[in-house]
Amino acid sequence: MLGIMSAKEAQRLAEEAGLDLVKISPNAVPPVCKVMDYGKYKYEQAKKGKESRQNQKVIEVKEIYLSMTIDVGDMNVKANQTMKFLDAGNKVKVSIKMKGRQNAHASMGVDVMKRFFEMLGGKGAMEKPIVTEGKTIIMMLVPAPVNKK
Repeated sequence: MLGIMSAKEAQRLAEEAGLDLVKISPNAVPPVCKVMDYGKYKYEQAKKGKESRQNQKVIEVKEIYLSMTIDVGDMNVKANQTMKFLDAGNKVKVSIKMKGRQNAHASMGVDVMKRFFEMLGGKGAMEKPIVTEGKTIIMMLVPAPVNKK
């Protein structure tokens, strides 16, 4: 804290110290300035930003397609693939596209979705419940929360 002084005097003090005069709050009366090494400050900010980006985990949304007439064996294969995605920490969008006369029996597609969800055995949790949107039935799954003891 050097107190209130003229801009020229503050600039002279910064030059003597071999540092930069940086305005912290230019709109204040009088403006608030700081004597610091601006290059070092920018470098540290970039380093912090890079480190925070490095620690982020990107969550992907994988998609699994089912059909209203899917057989048990095929459903097991799809369920195993979904469990792999959920174990990897990805979200999974499960969808059924109805064709032709299947649109009149959307409840059958919802039943297929419910059976599929039961096959996962608690590995996933529904983020978005089963929804019929036009000709598609959609369910969004996320990895089940792990109980930490």
